Amino acid sequence: MLSIPKRLASAAVALAAAGALAQAAPPPKAEVIHWWTSGGESAAVKTLADAYRNAGGVWVDMAVALGEQARSVAINRIVGGNPPTAAQFNTSKQFIDIVEQGMLNPLDEVALRDGWDKFLPETVLNVIRVKGHYYAVPVDIHMPTWIWYSKAAFKQAGIAAEPKTMDELFAALDKLKAAGLVPLAHGGQAWQDNIVFTAVLTNLGGRELYLKVLRDRDPATIQGEAFRQVLLTFKRLQSYVDRGSPGRNWNDATAMLINGKAGVQFMGDWAKGEFSLAGQVAGRDYGCIAGFGPASPYIIQGDVLVFPKTTQPDALRAQKLLATIVTQPATQVAFSMKKGSIPIRTDVDASKMDVCAQQGLAIMKDKSRQLGNGEVYLTPDQNGALADVLTAYWNRNIPVEKVQRDIVAALRN
Repeated sequence: MLSIPKRLASAAVALAAAGALAQAAPPPKAEVIHWWTSGGESAAVKTLADAYRNAGGVWVDMAVALGEQARSVAINRIVGGNPPTAAQFNTSKQFIDIVEQGMLNPLDEVALRDGWDKFLPETVLNVIRVKGHYYAVPVDIHMPTWIWYSKAAFKQAGIAAEPKTMDELFAALDKLKAAGLVPLAHGGQAWQDNIVFTAVLTNLGGRELYLKVLRDRDPATIQGEAFRQVLLTFKRLQSYVDRGSPGRNWNDATAMLINGKAGVQFMGDWAKGEFSLAGQVAGRDYGCIAGFGPASPYIIQGDVLVFPKTTQPDALRAQKLLATIVTQPATQVAFSMKKGSIPIRTDVDASKMDVCAQQGLAIMKDKSRQLGNGEVYLTPDQNGALADVLTAYWNRNIPVEKVQRDIVAALRN
């Protein structure tokens, strides 16, 4: 019988042990439910998947069209005992119920180790941290009330300068209409109507009126003259949409700017993902307005991933790895460049990001301009009731005074 040298025998034992360990601990596998399904969104989520794979994980994509449907699928899976590894929610109160029902794993270990409280905006921290525990990992920061415009459409309509006030915007819309273009590309869906309303509220009312209405839900303010003017301006914009607006998807409205058939769109900065996918460049092919003037609030919205309750070691390992990867500077920049968002942290190299993202990052450094979106201040029921009132007003002839009274009722505690 041949004798095996001791050093070779030791190596063989080490390799066998390593093989056994590899079999005992398979790569962390993350099934992620999300609603990033448009072209630009799909390109963005691929950057998360790639980063997770590069860290040694296995990404299982579970895309479900429409946010409400995706959240419903995730909750049903959790309740049914077959939870995904992670699920997308918005940076809002959407997941507070499942936190209170003990359906989510806290992320304290990762959050404290990586110092989330040192780089996240207070508005975001106040959402993801519940009773001292971190229950969601923020993926991005979106600002929902950007005003986008097509450079080609503006040129065709003879609009030489970017609007600087609401009056100048209406003047531009009139020129677009006169040129035979669709002045305002809009998808007639409740959440899109709400974006237009919020943009008008922030630009006409500023920080004080915004907080009085949505955070304080003050009846006197809501029935006052300043808010009345906001509602009248919101309704005036409806006269600039085309007949195909009802039910239109947001990305189809963005496509109208991309092909030069429409001039302006109120939409979150996720619209940039569609512009980028079409090969258009910010500042060259389209313009972006974060707000009229340096006092206009920058509304913070965004996406988070929550991690359903589990005690399985492999699932816990996958959750911790995913939470770690998502917040890394390189992942943040890669995702935001595809998604149109800005990173959740300011300590990133943003030199390759477009001029709109640079504008957003610069504004975010001024904490006085940061405000939470309506869903941060309102319960889901209040938010839904407000959306119902606004959509009815957008589509029907309702006296503005009645709308004011209806909003008071919708936002009543």
